[in-house]
Amino acid sequence: MDILGDMLTSMRVESALFAHLSFRAPWGVAFTTGDQARLVVLARGGSWVLADCFSEPVWVEAGDCLIIKGDAGFTMVSEVGVEIVPCATIFSKISGVMHEYGGHGAVTELVSGRFYFDAAAAEPLLSLLPNISLVRRADVRGPLMRTTLELVGLETELDGLGAGIVVKHLINALFVQALRAWCEAEGGRTPGWLAGLRDARISRALKALHADIAFSWTIAGLARHAGMSRSSFAATFKVVLGETPVEYLTRWRIHRAKVLLKQGTAISDVARRVGYETDAALNHAFNRIEGVGPGAWRRATTDEAKKRAAAMTQSGRG
Repeated sequence: MDILGDMLTSMRVESALFAHLSFRAPWGVAFTTGDQARLVVLARGGSWVLADCFSEPVWVEAGDCLIIKGDAGFTMVSEVGVEIVPCATIFSKISGVMHEYGGHGAVTELVSGRFYFDAAAAEPLLSLLPNISLVRRADVRGPLMRTTLELVGLETELDGLGAGIVVKHLINALFVQALRAWCEAEGGRTPGWLAGLRDARISRALKALHADIAFSWTIAGLARHAGMSRSSFAATFKVVLGETPVEYLTRWRIHRAKVLLKQGTAISDVARRVGYETDAALNHAFNRIEGVGPGAWRRATTDEAKKRAAAMTQSGRG
C-alpha cells in the first residue's frame, strides 16, 4: 500500500493558474496564495525570499522550489531593499504566457502555479507542511523534477497546438513531485505518519492498516505485522507517530469518511467502508473528532466549496 501515492491521488490536484515569469534586476514582487497552495520553481538565476515564517531572507536558486500553503504571503526580490510591487499589479499590466518585469540587470526566471484540490483528502499531508516549504535541488532524488521543468519551458516557448493543456498537466505533475520531494527530505523529522513510514517495522503495520482500514484492527494484530510484541509496538508507535494506534486508526477512518462524504457517498455506505457497523457508531466517532456529525459536516463543506469556487472565479490572477 503506497500511502502517500494514495493520498496524492485522492487529492485530485488541479492547477488554477500558471505563469512563467522572467524578472530582470532590480525587481521585487509580493505574492499571495489564496486558500489552498502555490508552487514556485526557480528555472534560472536566483532570488531572496522574504516571509514572516523566515527569521531572515532566504536565498533560492535554479532548481529550488517553494511550496506555499494557505494564505501565507511571501515576497521575492533580486536584492533586499528594492521596491516591491504586488504580483496582481504586474499581471494587470501584461499579457501572454511569459511575463517579463524589472530593470536591465541579471535575469531570474521562475514557474509559478496556484493549485486547488480536495482539502479533506489533503488534510493529513497539509497538516505536516509548514506555511512555506523549501525543497532544495540537492535534496531531489533523480532528474524527474528537472526534466518536468524543462518540458514546461519547452512547451511554453514553442506554444504549439494544445500547449496550454500539456503545460497544465506538467505543472500538476511538478506540484506532486515537489510534495514528494519534501516528504522524502523533511517529512519524517517530526512525529507523524511520514515518520512512521520511515521506521521499517512500524511502516509494515501502517501499510497493512491503510490497505484495509475497515478491518477490525487490534494492537496485537498490528504488532504481528510489525514483527514486534504488543507492548513494544504500542510504545514505539506512540513515540514515532505521536499518538496511539487506536487514535491513529480512528483519525484515518474519519479522514477517509470525509473524502467519501465529499464524493456524495451515502452515510450508511461510508460507515461500512471505513469500519463502523452502524451509522450511529460513525456519527459518534465523527462528532468526537470534528465536533459535528457527518451529515452536518458535508452540508457545511458543500456550502464552503461553492463560496470558494465563486471567489476563485472573481479573483483572477495573482
